[in-house]
Amino acid sequence: MTPPHRQAPGRRTAVLRREAVLATVPFAVAALLAAAGPAAAGTIGASGAGDPYFPFSGNGGYHVKHYDLTLRYDTTGRHLDGKAVLTARATQKLTRFDLDLNGLKVTRVTVDGTTAGFRRSGQELVVTPRHALREDREFHVTVSYSGTPKPVSDPDGSADGWIPTDDGAFVAGEPQGAMTWFPANNHPQDKSSYDFTITVPKGRTAVANGVLRGVRTVNGHTTFRWHQAEPMAAYLATATVGKFKTEQYTTGDGIQVFNAVDSREARAAAPVLKKLPSVLKWESRLFGPYPFRAAGSIVDHAPDVGYALETQSRPLYDSAPDVSTLVHESAHQWFGDSVSLTAWKDIWLNEGFATYAEWLYSEQHGGDSAQKSFDALYARPAANELWAFPPGDPGSGKNIFDTPVYARGAMTLHELRKAVGDHDFFRILRAWATEHRGGHGTTAQFVKLSERISGEDLSGLFHTWLYAQGKPSTA
Repeated sequence: MTPPHRQAPGRRTAVLRREAVLATVPFAVAALLAAAGPAAAGTIGASGAGDPYFPFSGNGGYHVKHYDLTLRYDTTGRHLDGKAVLTARATQKLTRFDLDLNGLKVTRVTVDGTTAGFRRSGQELVVTPRHALREDREFHVTVSYSGTPKPVSDPDGSADGWIPTDDGAFVAGEPQGAMTWFPANNHPQDKSSYDFTITVPKGRTAVANGVLRGVRTVNGHTTFRWHQAEPMAAYLATATVGKFKTEQYTTGDGIQVFNAVDSREARAAAPVLKKLPSVLKWESRLFGPYPFRAAGSIVDHAPDVGYALETQSRPLYDSAPDVSTLVHESAHQWFGDSVSLTAWKDIWLNEGFATYAEWLYSEQHGGDSAQKSFDALYARPAANELWAFPPGDPGSGKNIFDTPVYARGAMTLHELRKAVGDHDFFRILRAWATEHRGGHGTTAQFVKLSERISGEDLSGLFHTWLYAQGKPSTA
């Protein structure tokens, strides 16, 4: 586990992370429009996706199909120059729309090559195209920007986004941080493909999501090109920069692996990263085929961060992970990355599932059984933080990375397993990951799926473990 002094206040504690296509777009867009409310009926895109936990995150009126990000980062001066080209589709007539961008100076915005008006309003970049965009029209937005990116402070006091390190930057965007380094429709409802072209001083490596397409060094700077083909929520994007030792290989299943490890963490990380192919193979047997064409790890030396993140296709660690953390973040590739949230209150669908994957791995690899893990938690008294709030609706963004979401979320799955039996339980997990692959899911949909496969009424079980206040009874 991560030593307590390495943890960010109130976030991703040891029991949590060890502290550490487009075929589904209509669903995401429908959710955005429904959340946007009456504004969707006009010609101004809503300034938020309607999520009560983060009301200004995301935007209405359009769906981003693709981001093409060109970045240049000076690791000495910590200066970032960026150009973002967004390929989007209007989901209503638009005379104005917003992008999420925190800090940084915007110098020019164009829509389909024509200069557009823009202004800043808090974290919103408000864009007014010269001509209105008709509904269903595909359009391109280009934003040129620069400055010194800084992380945002989340409701629980921890930092996310572009976090400077002594040799580059640790770039982790959950839940709000994507907007600290590129203009985005920054809510999990909106998923897109990505291209990254990142230039850094020679001797540094820039690691993003997906497959490495090329590396070129010219005049003392090296440019890395990455392509993430499968749909990805903005918070899962990364452009982490540092002095890394790298390795590349292809697994027997054809997955392209790229690992980047800070030399200060290399010795401790090596035996754990060696297990990555076997962990992915094991999880594929349980959850269905691995959902991406690329995999790997970024192991940075970022002692002030205090957590790891499931950046899509290539999890990001602030230090050398243990095996349980590797299992947890790898499981997120199915639960959280491929099957994404529709609302942040359903975060247990990410963290409870990844935590239960740790329990299953232990159970099947000579460690404690899932029942023993459950019992150890259930023994905690009613006043313990584990029972502070129900995981199915934590109540605010401040609570989404606290103990109940992870541990009681995993306990909910174990209660489901006991209720329906192993055969149906593992069918449910696999069906969830398969039927929602590349898309989104809600708690209500998971309950419905569980009842369909098991043939049982499970409403009481889910109400007790996800929504009831206090310590549930197991009687």
